[in-house]
Amino acid sequence: MNALEQISSSSLKENVPELNVGDTVKVHVRIQEGDKSRIQVFEGTIIAKKHGGINETFTVRRVAHGCGIERVFPVHSPAVDKVEIVRRGVVRRAKLYYLRDRVGKAARVKGQVR
Repeated sequence: MNALEQISSSSLKENVPELNVGDTVKVHVRIQEGDKSRIQVFEGTIIAKKHGGINETFTVRRVAHGCGIERVFPVHSPAVDKVEIVRRGVVRRAKLYYLRDRVGKAARVKGQVR
C-alpha cells in the first residue's frame, strides 16, 4: 500500500483550486479529435464531490436548451486543463441532487456575501 501512496502523491496536480459543493465553475477540458486537440469549456454548478486523493472527482450540472446535463470530472486528470471558479455558493448539504427536480429560478444556489 505504501508504493501506491507514493505513486498517487507524485501524480497529483498542484494548481487545483479549492472546490466546494455549490460553486459555479468553468471546467476547461481537452478534447482529442483525430490528431488535433482543442479546449472545450463546461460551465455549471458542482453538485457532488466524491472519493479523495488521486481518485477525487466532482460532478458539474448545467441546463442547456431545457435539458439537464451532468458530467463527472476527475480532479487530477490530464484531460482537465484548468478549473475556474465563477462564483462561490452557500449550501448546507454535501450532495445537491435535489437540484435535478427543480427548474428555473428554484434551481439557483445562494451566493456568498462578501
